[in-house]
Amino acid sequence: MKMEKWRAMLMAIVVIASSAVMVSCDDDDDDDPIAERTYTISGDAAGGQVVPPVEGTGSGTISGTYNATTRQLSYTNTWNGLTGAPTGGGFYHGATGVNGTAVGTPWTFDGTATETGTNSGTMTLTEAQADQLLAGDWYYGYNTATNTNGEVRGQITATEVD
Repeated sequence: MKMEKWRAMLMAIVVIASSAVMVSCDDDDDDDPIAERTYTISGDAAGGQVVPPVEGTGSGTISGTYNATTRQLSYTNTWNGLTGAPTGGGFYHGATGVNGTAVGTPWTFDGTATETGTNSGTMTLTEAQADQLLAGDWYYGYNTATNTNGEVRGQITATEVD
């Protein structure tokens, strides 16, 4: 009888100890390391990237950061040598060489814009938009009165900050 009690007590201790070890190894309460990542974004724009390509001397650049924890995208883009002031622009979801769909609020430009300039902003991305951005499936572009479907386009690259 004493041996059976001893075995039962030993078994209970093993079960309790195993449970404690299993609970302490649970990853569900840990912070998601992916969500803590920060990225820089960049991309050069040219008429040759527009679909179909546009000939000209226009160019553009974009730089900024993406914080995966807050899903906040901060950016500054510039354009130079367009055929005239940009009449619109913005972000688009689409792979290289493919016309995409607009993402977020289009960029608007006032009457003081010229063929050379800078635009900055921030936006909070949805989870799907964040996945697209990080996969390289976003681009930006500018339209002008001469090229209403896009004068320059630049695919965006997101690079993780170490």
